[in-house]
Amino acid sequence: MSLQASGAVSPAAPSPADPLAQTPLHALHLRLGAKMVPFAGYAMPLHYAAGLLKEHLHTRAAAGFFDVSHMGQIALTTRSGDVAEAAGALEKLVPIDILGLEDGRQRYGFLTDAAGGILDDLMVARLPDRLHVVVNAANKTADLARIQAHLPDGVAATLVPDALIALQGPKAADVLARLAPAVAAMRFMDVRTIDLLGTPCLVSRSGYTGEDGFEIAVPAERAEAVAEALLAAPEVMPVGLGARDSLRLEAGLPLHGSDIDAGTSPVEASLAWAISPARRRGGAREGGFPGADRILAEMKAGPGRRRVGLRPEGRAPVRADAPLFSAEAGGEAVGRVTSGGFGPSLGAPVAMGTLPSVLASPGTRVFAEVRGQRLPLVVSPLPFVPAGFKRG
Repeated sequence: MSLQASGAVSPAAPSPADPLAQTPLHALHLRLGAKMVPFAGYAMPLHYAAGLLKEHLHTRAAAGFFDVSHMGQIALTTRSGDVAEAAGALEKLVPIDILGLEDGRQRYGFLTDAAGGILDDLMVARLPDRLHVVVNAANKTADLARIQAHLPDGVAATLVPDALIALQGPKAADVLARLAPAVAAMRFMDVRTIDLLGTPCLVSRSGYTGEDGFEIAVPAERAEAVAEALLAAPEVMPVGLGARDSLRLEAGLPLHGSDIDAGTSPVEASLAWAISPARRRGGAREGGFPGADRILAEMKAGPGRRRVGLRPEGRAPVRADAPLFSAEAGGEAVGRVTSGGFGPSLGAPVAMGTLPSVLASPGTRVFAEVRGQRLPLVVSPLPFVPAGFKRG
């Protein structure tokens, strides 16, 4: 799912007339000594006293606690109570199979435009009485308006005011199971209503770090109590936006607004795997989503460019927007770095970028221009760090 932070962790601050919003956990962040920064209109923790490096490594080794309440949560409901009506309506905006999504499961997908670009990426969960959609913080107002504009009579979309927290890492399941033993049986992408401290919460086994873990939607007035109960576990450390970004970069997960955007198709973004078989050529519900002609054509013939992983050969990180050049001397830039930084788990810099498909094979050597110098990088398979999801 998307952070919109990164070496991009500092969106412009709002004007004095447009003060920062606060999540339900704002006071807790201050008590924990967080360095707060403006992000997507909210005051958000960049890091805590331990610092980005320790927060990152602790999440990989144990469990990290994240406040992601700035994200948008949208509920799609129907007057008839038939969730299939909402699923059919949303399918007209996304190239994934929502009608075939089982109760208690969720899928990754994206809103596309008529040109086949990615307006946003998102998660869609199907519940007995509704669809629950999680979208990026910076896009939630536009996403809600777009969805509402395409809904038939009898289907409604509304923002959910709940807090959203994440518990990520190899020990996350052990920690959460002490409060709710039922979570131990959940698989990757399962979604359940689980009682935490006497409060019904929507829990999904998913996240944005590449680790096993959970995202938990909890009523705002109970968010602090649930957060403090999780943070009381010795395995858990609070983690800010900075480490969340380095974790997702190591996991090869794209960031909307950096690695993917309205100028990038899902196939160019190396996300064609998320396009459900039912929506592909020859599928039961082929096409029928914005940009289908281009996207399905690229799936058949291949795109002109692709998102790739990049490993700088030296120790210096290569940051976003650095132009990329082929190994041949001279010539114009052939691509650019879209995300880049230091990978604490690897002890080395990592990056992602876009390159022509002819240069996108692992092992291909390219060069990034940094402060007037050409630094060598090698195209690398993604993810950089193996995923720890519980699939069985």
